[in-house]
Amino acid sequence: MSRIPNVLCRKNRILLGELVKTDFKLRYQGSVLGCMWAVLRPLLMFAILYVVFAKLLRFGGDIPHYPVYLLTGTVLWNFFTECTGQGINSIVQRGDLLRKISFPKWIVVVAATSTALINLAINLCVIVVFALLNGVMPSFSWLLVLPLVVELYAFALGIAFLLGAINVKFRDIMSIWDVLIQALFYAVPIIYPITMVLEQGGAFGGIAANVILINPIAQVIQDVRYNLITDSTITTWQTVPFPLCIMPILIVLLTLLLAALFFRKRSKRFAEEV
Repeated sequence: MSRIPNVLCRKNRILLGELVKTDFKLRYQGSVLGCMWAVLRPLLMFAILYVVFAKLLRFGGDIPHYPVYLLTGTVLWNFFTECTGQGINSIVQRGDLLRKISFPKWIVVVAATSTALINLAINLCVIVVFALLNGVMPSFSWLLVLPLVVELYAFALGIAFLLGAINVKFRDIMSIWDVLIQALFYAVPIIYPITMVLEQGGAFGGIAANVILINPIAQVIQDVRYNLITDSTITTWQTVPFPLCIMPILIVLLTLLLAALFFRKRSKRFAEEV
């Protein structure tokens, strides 16, 4: 009897691996540059933001290695948006497979979001090269980037589980999320530094900065910048008073837990509704 769970786990791992490979291939199928777009997309977005905000609007003049600072935020933001977008649509896109084969439905969401993880791994290598060329000195703190990526992935996965399950019945969810993600872009310190909020926010600057830094996305981006680029980066742990500073971690854990429970409950009807 003990062999049955082992066999099922092995089959699930094989299925997950095959779906990840299939999703990654289909993502760039028919493209001339293929998987090179995994690097080019964030680089092109970074180039536009750098010209507009660093050169024209003079953002980030007081931040060491601002080009790497901006590229890091851009890459992590693209990872979050790609991860959630792919995860939310994954169940609907795999409807034929769900109707034909019985297997844990979470595999579909994890497989879809794993494509974003592969792209992020490629882009992190680009960031490291870019940082070295920009004069950033390597340190052991770079290793702390990995658990921070896991935290951001867990948050994105929780959102993908929750909205992906709802999206099976209400297909407007993806359109709504696209609008929300555009608004959220300006609520996260990607193109502007937190110091600007503190300086120009007047009497409410400190409160606004704390609200921004409680956001798990902002917390991760700032922590990655702190550990990878410069220790002059303002982080959640430095600015937000205890116990509010642990809110990002609690938000991530609660989002993933509640979303997984909701997904598990709704997954029983996916084959009928998709």
